[in-house]
Amino acid sequence: MKTDKILSKVKSRIRLTADEGLALFKQADLLTFGELANGVRKRLHPERLVTFIVDRNINYTNVCVNKCAFCAFYREADSPDAYILAKEEIFNKIEETIAQGGTQILMQGGVHPDLGIEYFEDLFSSIKSRYTIQIHSLSPAEITFLSEKTDISIMDTLKRLKASGLDSIPGGGAEILVDRVRKKVSPNKIRWRQWAQVMKEAHSLDMTTTATMMFGSVETDKEIIEHLVRLRDIQDETGGFTAFIPWTYQPGNTKLGGRSATAVEYLKVLALSRIMLDNFDNVQASWVTQGAKIAQVALEFGANDFGSTMIEENVVAAAGITFRMTRQEIVNLVRDAGYIPAQRDTTYKILNRESLKMQ
Repeated sequence: MKTDKILSKVKSRIRLTADEGLALFKQADLLTFGELANGVRKRLHPERLVTFIVDRNINYTNVCVNKCAFCAFYREADSPDAYILAKEEIFNKIEETIAQGGTQILMQGGVHPDLGIEYFEDLFSSIKSRYTIQIHSLSPAEITFLSEKTDISIMDTLKRLKASGLDSIPGGGAEILVDRVRKKVSPNKIRWRQWAQVMKEAHSLDMTTTATMMFGSVETDKEIIEHLVRLRDIQDETGGFTAFIPWTYQPGNTKLGGRSATAVEYLKVLALSRIMLDNFDNVQASWVTQGAKIAQVALEFGANDFGSTMIEENVVAAAGITFRMTRQEIVNLVRDAGYIPAQRDTTYKILNRESLKMQ
């Protein structure tokens, strides 16, 4: 397949097929990807505005029945360092987040065999009765487990969680939305259609969600494309995804092992995502796995969002990657890259727009 024709389609705002996306991925060089993806981002976001959110990841437990081969965070229930956070610990973390200007908590944990829907209904309602904060929590795998444990439908599970205070759902657990890959890296976790079902039904309840992709483990280039096309199809149907976040597999301390994707590989996939996901407004840079400098470069490869300050993060850190960043550091990095920093909320409403120049 000729690359020139594909490049022309991208520049003419014509959607690429899966075969065209794969051909582009295999044939185009890094700078071509950057030029194309940057052009798409500029059309969608003509202002040089780069958003970020102040929030905290709260991992309420590290016990998980899924035992994914790529995960260094989970523990067996009888492990000496297994835990479930007490309510007061969670409240203290939320208060610290709000004190730092945080507007969202991202609560995810392992799939704990003993925690049913009543635990989360009580927790979420307790949080909402005390604090004004967005609860952006529970991956599709956790929600599916709660549905099965309670013996109710996904829809009823979502309705109950929403009624108790769940506002939106993170895209965690997507990995690669191809079952061949999922059977290798997370054989005990839900399959791709179950992940998609949770997202579609959440969207039908006017709950926004994000979408993610963890790449660099055992997937092929074709399976990366398949993942993106499946997300694009869901977005065509529901329009409920607010953003896409690709990030690289981190092999440290995992059963799966292997190597980390290079910065070049990350930037190519990021750019490909911006090009293929023509119905996603926002694409997020992953400084948590790539570090500050590559995250800055990502702004020229299609990303328009710098993600979260992540006042706390434990899952990636368990694999030995411990980048940390304050709100001011994000503001400075965005400015240094030539963009205007803007704090947003979960729905991408701008809360505080900084100036381009240092005060």
